[in-house]
Amino acid sequence: MLADLLPGPFACAEAFAEGEGEGEGGTLAEEEPLTAGMGPRRRRDFADGRACARRALAALGLPPGPVLRTSTGAPRWPDGVVGSITHCAGYRAAVVAWQRDVPVLGVDAEPNLPLPPRVLNGIALPEERAWVERLDRAEPGVAWGRLLFCVKEAVYKAWSPWTGRWLGFTEAVVSLDRDGGVFTARLPRGGLLGRWGVGRGLLVTAATSLTT
Repeated sequence: MLADLLPGPFACAEAFAEGEGEGEGGTLAEEEPLTAGMGPRRRRDFADGRACARRALAALGLPPGPVLRTSTGAPRWPDGVVGSITHCAGYRAAVVAWQRDVPVLGVDAEPNLPLPPRVLNGIALPEERAWVERLDRAEPGVAWGRLLFCVKEAVYKAWSPWTGRWLGFTEAVVSLDRDGGVFTARLPRGGLLGRWGVGRGLLVTAATSLTT
């Protein structure tokens, strides 16, 4: 999925079964405070995501240390590294890269299932709803509203560490290339480019570069 979408300077680790992170030792002691108050499923997701993160970092030649959080809740990566973690039912992944090669990075995954209309109305601008409706009619095999949500999640994960500020769903104006598997997002300051893919019942997105 994301590993196929992001060749080149990216290091990606994926898992398609729940609990794989627990089989790899679960969370590290330094990460345990981050799981306070989590239920069993959320703890498994956290452990799986951190296990993927350590495998991805190892692919960059880095030691398998703890992945803590920044003040905004994003994963705290080693100096000089950008990265992102995602998980949904049946999939979890982490992608990292050296910041000298990739200035920003955000990834997300969602099931390829319709997004409830009330959620779509909350995250989509009128021009975005128009292309979602058009593509729903033209190619119903892709949940285009859910893909829009997935793109905006990846954009936020790239934007927040880069700028240190929150980004609302309607602050990102997304344009999507149906056939080329790419997207753009116009933001309050510049914009982001990225790629999207669909397969195995999943939608995956990655925001990976800046525009002016």
